[in-house]
Amino acid sequence: MPVGLKRIYGQRHLHFITFSCYRRLPLLKTVRARDVFVRELARVRAEYEFLLVGYVVMPEHVHLLISEPRKSSPSTVLQMLKQRVSKKLRKNHRETFVGQPQLALPEPVEHIRSFWQARFYDFNVYTNRKKREKLEYMHRNPLTRGLVKHPKDWPWSSWAFYVMEEPGLVGIDIVPE
Repeated sequence: MPVGLKRIYGQRHLHFITFSCYRRLPLLKTVRARDVFVRELARVRAEYEFLLVGYVVMPEHVHLLISEPRKSSPSTVLQMLKQRVSKKLRKNHRETFVGQPQLALPEPVEHIRSFWQARFYDFNVYTNRKKREKLEYMHRNPLTRGLVKHPKDWPWSSWAFYVMEEPGLVGIDIVPE
């Protein structure tokens, strides 16, 4: 583990997790790729029994706000999620990336050494103020990056649940204040 990276589990905290595609390549740039990601997120969530408090899927990285899973640890959850998404998107790379010249990948997807960066960032969230801060940060991310003019236009986040009280692509769990 890199110097200074310490994971703290077993405290019943929420975890604000960030992980990136390999070399920050936009491997989640297509609608289909992001849809595959959210479907696998829902499956892993059900299997490992953790609360999903918030999320945003960006073209080259993902933010999650989750509880510790009842089965295993956040590290295992991320390992399983990354493996499943990578396997599905690499298997169907032609369908996913055909007609996507704007990806400007340095090499074909099947030749890229890895789909994900090896590590992930994990910040323990144990106050309501920090939870709100992390949710606001996630939900602003597509705007900040210039992908949309309003968060409602980016369906791969939990924004609609919190602001519009609408179900999104993945169900969100309410954690009491």
